[in-house]
Amino acid sequence: MPGMQHYRRLLATPGIKSLLVLMFFARIPSTASGMAVTLHVAVGLGHSYGAAGLAGAVVTIGHAVGGPIAGRLVDRYGLRTLVLITTIGEALFWIVAPRVPYALLLALGFVGGMLILPAMSIGRQAIAALVPPESRRTAYSLDSISVELTYMFGPTLAVLLCTQAGTRAALTWLGITIVVLGAAVYLVNPAVRSEDEAPVGQARPPRKEWLTGRLIAVLLVGGAAVFVLAGMEVAIIADLRAYGELPLTGVVIAASCVASMVGGLVHGVVRRSLPSVVLLTLLSALCVPIGLAGDAWWILALAVLPMSLMCAPTLAATAESVSTLAPAAVRGEAMGLQSAALTLGGAAGTPVIGFVMDHSSPSWGYAAAGIGGLIIAAIAAVAVVRGRRTPETVAP
Repeated sequence: MPGMQHYRRLLATPGIKSLLVLMFFARIPSTASGMAVTLHVAVGLGHSYGAAGLAGAVVTIGHAVGGPIAGRLVDRYGLRTLVLITTIGEALFWIVAPRVPYALLLALGFVGGMLILPAMSIGRQAIAALVPPESRRTAYSLDSISVELTYMFGPTLAVLLCTQAGTRAALTWLGITIVVLGAAVYLVNPAVRSEDEAPVGQARPPRKEWLTGRLIAVLLVGGAAVFVLAGMEVAIIADLRAYGELPLTGVVIAASCVASMVGGLVHGVVRRSLPSVVLLTLLSALCVPIGLAGDAWWILALAVLPMSLMCAPTLAATAESVSTLAPAAVRGEAMGLQSAALTLGGAAGTPVIGFVMDHSSPSWGYAAAGIGGLIIAAIAAVAVVRGRRTPETVAP
């Protein structure tokens, strides 16, 4: 097929296949953790869904806060130091979490979230180290497709474990999985710097020199994209519930994920990508009218496809931009900031759009998600324009 030589060339790069496989599995605990804690509180401890949602949110916020800190540790001390700290810390958390009351679980959840292995940012750092700049669009597109698969698999696995084995057993097994995967990452120790870049631990440029308007715009775009996607998903659930077709939610969301992966594959072979702000604008604008679709699940599944085609390309473009704009000496922190932006965007999307629909209808949920994305796209565009007035630091 035309364009597939880009992927063949990428997969011929030494170490890239094993990296993609390892990072796919290493991301599963972070995508499953919030759901596992939520179900433990609601089912295992018997609390309300509001309390369960708060517990899951605390873990998510901790993960977002921990991302930049973890990245800074990688920049200064190397990957293995971070993996050792997070693996031991997470093992302790998942052993204790099923055995403490709710109030203590909330406090521990924030710390446990901070200690989740930041597999997403680690994978993107390693791609920047392994893959030459001219192939990074293809690499980050493939990585975004892998992320889509992980988010399809991780929460589903958490639900399966919690419902079949009980929430205590599920949290314990999650801890064991984290130890195994952490040990695998420690042993493989993927490179986070290329041979021609400064080694880990070298002097860092001041943050004001690299955290420029353009990079901030990229972070805003990533967070906004996940905000829109999270809002769309909760609107789909509300829509199908109103139609009386709630059991088909998984089919509609799966169709959205497949479309996103197709978009990612195409994005990976184009010669010139659209700017991430433009991709976010398209993603958001195509979300607004979804609520005008008919009242059948298959019509809704078709309606979400155009927007979904923009998902993986938008996220891939933001990762590529971060790898270009951030100097190698601070790449870990920059990728951690991007991971935090994505996490917070998703954490905000569900409650905000849920609130809108509580006071209107599911159709307004899509519109609100899209309008929110368009507003942030406009802010990001202003940051890009202002950033062009000052010289940018690029990765050596």
